[in-house]
Amino acid sequence: MSNNAFNTLKDFELKSGKTAKFHSLPALARKFPSVKRLPVSIRIVLEAVLRNCDGKKVTPEHVEQLANWKPNADRVDEIPFVVARVVLQDFTGVPLLADLAAMRNVAGGLGKKPKTIEPLVPVDLVVDHSVMIDHFGTKKALAENMKLEFERNNERYQFMKWGMQAFDTFGVVPPGFGIVHQVNLEYLARGVHKGRDGVLYPDTLVGTDSHTTMINGIGVVGWGVGGIEAEAGMLGQPVYFLTPDVIGVELKGRLREGVTATDLVLTVTEMLRKEGVVGKFVEFFGEGTRSLALPDRATIANMAPEYGATMGFFPVDERTIDYFEGTGRTKAEIDAFESYFRAQKLFGVPKAGEIDYTKVLALDLDSVAPSLAGPKRPQDRIEISDVAGSFADLFSKPVASNGFNQPAEKLDQAFTTSDGVELHNGDVLIAAITSCTNTSNPGVLLAAGLLAKKAVEAGLKVRKHVKTSLAPGSRVVTEYLETAGLLPYLEKLGFAVAAYGCTTCIGNAGDLTPEINEAILKNDLICAAVLSGNRNFEARIHPNLKANFLASPPLVVAYALAGNVRVDLMTQPVGKGKGGRDVYLGEIWPTSDEIYALMKHAMNPKVFKANYAQVKDNPGKLWEKVKGTKGDIYDWPTSTYIAKPPFFDDFTMEPPAAAGGIHGARALGVFGDSITTDHISPAGSIKATSPAGKWLIENGVQPIDFNSYGSRRGNHEVMMRGTFANVRIKNLMIPPTADGSRVEGGDTIHQPSGEGMSIYDAAMRYVAAGVPTVVFGGEEYGTGSSRDWAAKGTQLLGVKAVIARSFERIHRSNLVGMGVLPLQFKDTDSVDSLAITGKETFDIEGIEGDIKPQQDVTLVIHRADGSTQRVAVLLRIDTPIEVDYYRHGGILPFVLRQLIAA
Repeated sequence: MSNNAFNTLKDFELKSGKTAKFHSLPALARKFPSVKRLPVSIRIVLEAVLRNCDGKKVTPEHVEQLANWKPNADRVDEIPFVVARVVLQDFTGVPLLADLAAMRNVAGGLGKKPKTIEPLVPVDLVVDHSVMIDHFGTKKALAENMKLEFERNNERYQFMKWGMQAFDTFGVVPPGFGIVHQVNLEYLARGVHKGRDGVLYPDTLVGTDSHTTMINGIGVVGWGVGGIEAEAGMLGQPVYFLTPDVIGVELKGRLREGVTATDLVLTVTEMLRKEGVVGKFVEFFGEGTRSLALPDRATIANMAPEYGATMGFFPVDERTIDYFEGTGRTKAEIDAFESYFRAQKLFGVPKAGEIDYTKVLALDLDSVAPSLAGPKRPQDRIEISDVAGSFADLFSKPVASNGFNQPAEKLDQAFTTSDGVELHNGDVLIAAITSCTNTSNPGVLLAAGLLAKKAVEAGLKVRKHVKTSLAPGSRVVTEYLETAGLLPYLEKLGFAVAAYGCTTCIGNAGDLTPEINEAILKNDLICAAVLSGNRNFEARIHPNLKANFLASPPLVVAYALAGNVRVDLMTQPVGKGKGGRDVYLGEIWPTSDEIYALMKHAMNPKVFKANYAQVKDNPGKLWEKVKGTKGDIYDWPTSTYIAKPPFFDDFTMEPPAAAGGIHGARALGVFGDSITTDHISPAGSIKATSPAGKWLIENGVQPIDFNSYGSRRGNHEVMMRGTFANVRIKNLMIPPTADGSRVEGGDTIHQPSGEGMSIYDAAMRYVAAGVPTVVFGGEEYGTGSSRDWAAKGTQLLGVKAVIARSFERIHRSNLVGMGVLPLQFKDTDSVDSLAITGKETFDIEGIEGDIKPQQDVTLVIHRADGSTQRVAVLLRIDTPIEVDYYRHGGILPFVLRQLIAA
């Protein structure tokens, strides 16, 4: 039953004339008048706190604290947020399911019913990260790639099928339907839910992918968390977070002709990353916001992790309702959705001055220009006219200045592969229309199709060295591209549908030819990928491509035609057309009127309904052939994909005794700024010479069958060996080369022996000797995907603390969730200022006995010369509940003890 501590349970009328019950925020505003001026996103969280106020996990004090939210108060209050549902993608969902299965083993071993461990909210896993682009450029590519996907991942899919029958609230959207975030937007999101007691409440969620924020585009409060935190939420634990600042972004004006939603989101990303919105809600308002189509809003919301925000939220308005109608939601659902938000006085995009925000920023949409972002980070926006010059400038700049450290005279040289292909620095070797950021947006996809049509008609062709692919976010995209008559033109340029899933941007671009790889490595070529994705971190797209640019789908096609990022598309021809005539981008760029004329094909409710009806009725022959085991407890057959996780070994109902501090620790790694979760736990290919590759070979797996790190996240033996194994990571403990550049790869110096070895091998030597380890980092440690293995792997390597200048939100939370201390340097202290080399030993004092959130603790540095330095660092255990998590050895043992005790 709903709780009614504030007498807010009221009736309201639907447009149909029926009545329904809800917890009324207007009624609460009579007691707390400030509710009327709260940001819309805060009010939706407030409704969840109000509705779940049971006097235990959620108290009246929590309601009062949030109802009295002040724009610029100190953020010390902890919000227990109970979400309506949880969404998983398969890379993070499989290890989460393995944890749940292991919990059932523990429950059974303690004489409890296995069903004690059961998700208490609906959980949907969308299989979208497992397909790779092995085949491309032909109509057969999709079928061939899916066949390989099922062959490689059969053991994982068998495990998922076991989970579907073992857990009552666990559902799977099979491979081949689309990207989790687009499927969430088009199908899973319901607008409002109805509880067993008949009370309506808004859709809210967390997801195990940082781009879960895409759902903010339709007014749903939700964000990405690690699998660790999502698992706790599934099992009845509120998602706890500190009351956030809310940054209001007023959008003004309209986008100019020829400017896309991708250009807009790259501009927003650059602006907000400079502002510094990590850990904050961002909420869009104003006339310009009202002018944006729903897919454009979803594009901006999707990239909230890239600008660092917890959310990029858009309120519900008429355009949201139009989108629900266009995607085939039922009349009853739409009635409940619109009527509910109107009754709560949450309907409509606010005007300037109506909401009290922490800070207000403004962006004129007509100032946005066509742009790309790169070559290494999504916030590094470059206007299209500056791309060629920027590449040339970075070519010979040092790595520390984001450059490639190449001799300037090498820039214009040509190199020939062993099979006769001529390569140049700046050549585009991968051109991919991929990722949920853009493939949910029919405006930019139709633009890509129109550009392809005009290019083909002008006689343009894509050069043979470019690996092209089209990976739509859902099958509906293919339907409207076919209906609009554009797919044949994309296919003629090599952009045939190769997959439905998150491909290039997650590291599943597939390999280049052996001859091209050989030429790149032999000549240290700086070649490029251009993709319509949201991530371009080092080694993510392909280990041998060092320049990676994010761009709109039509610009992906344009750069595939140009063949090299050094072509200035604003002044130079895209290529030679019929009769050898120069063809310029302006000649083939579609107009907004041409795009609008085809938009009618993109929002057909019948197509959406028919497509998603197949999730249950006709999931595909490949999925139906997968046979999963039966029963409530998993039997853990021998597999290099799925293994019983070690996190509950030696589990006891009593938490371990309080830690007595950390003494005599060694540095496992010393890293610089912007160490991403990709650096810490790669998702892409596994090298045969790496610790993970060696382990797979020892266990009978040949390199051709390695698959990716992401696909093997259900096996801790692979993942702990892959931790800090990114080929581009730079451990500052290793001396630079003769030319001053830093050595790349997951190696370290073991102390006190001074031996060089892999980080994994050094970690295991330290563990065997009983020596604790720590890791040092710079600014923005842990940016990127919400990858729980970045924290899990860190813990399994024996790391007790990570000490950095600053942390990205999700990774900091994940470290606490795994019982690893996140510590933050204070003031101007850093690895450099403290002259930390990795030869020292370290103590951490002040964590003995009771600890308080965000207290100071002491880092004691014992140097090789016998001197000692004591430095105050900030304990980034941010909330009281995180103190409990840490004391229990992590969030999962904490929740398991609660469930079994209950």
